Amino acid sequence: MDRPLRVAALASGRGSNLAALIAARLPVEFVLVGSDKARAGALAVATEAGIPTVSLHPRDFATRADFDRALFGHVAASGADLLVLAGYMRIVDADVVAAWEGRAINVHPSLLPKYRGLHTHRQCLEAGDAEHGASVHFVTAELDGGPVVAQARIPVLPGDTEISLAERLLVEEHKLLPAVVAAIASGRLRWEGGAIFDGLPLTRPLGLTDL
Repeated sequence: MDRPLRVAALASGRGSNLAALIAARLPVEFVLVGSDKARAGALAVATEAGIPTVSLHPRDFATRADFDRALFGHVAASGADLLVLAGYMRIVDADVVAAWEGRAINVHPSLLPKYRGLHTHRQCLEAGDAEHGASVHFVTAELDGGPVVAQARIPVLPGDTEISLAERLLVEEHKLLPAVVAAIASGRLRWEGGAIFDGLPLTRPLGLTDL
């Protein structure tokens, strides 16, 4: 493209991954940050950075699909080339997601396909795993089930709690997500019916040293 990659983001929480994306000073243009929560910290992060925002309340819509269509309609209207789900906590209607195949990524706090959904740190500890991690994957209708493109790993330490594990992993998430977006912006990572990296089909998740 002869212009920066246009990026929109959806977030439900405080927006730490969004803040990491902004702080990375990537060669992209942030065109919108949306949320399902009017008081989400991510909206404040976006406003401070001069990024347009929108928030919609799910209860204002008759169905989940109606809400999703409305919110993703704002994303489409922003002209975004890439949608980043950065701590967006809602399951999106399958038909709405389908329209963004290959153009939406999500960061998830586990080594997918392990521990989809919520409480990933607890599940990791209860399973007695020796390592934990974060994954960035392309979004599909399957919850946390799209093709994984990159992962970061950390050891589980003796005495780790959900809180300590989450805090240490978040540091890696804040590196991993900007690195993936940078790879997409540069054209190294793209979607052609599947993930392509440096001209070849991606056969395993990339690490930070690969990006």
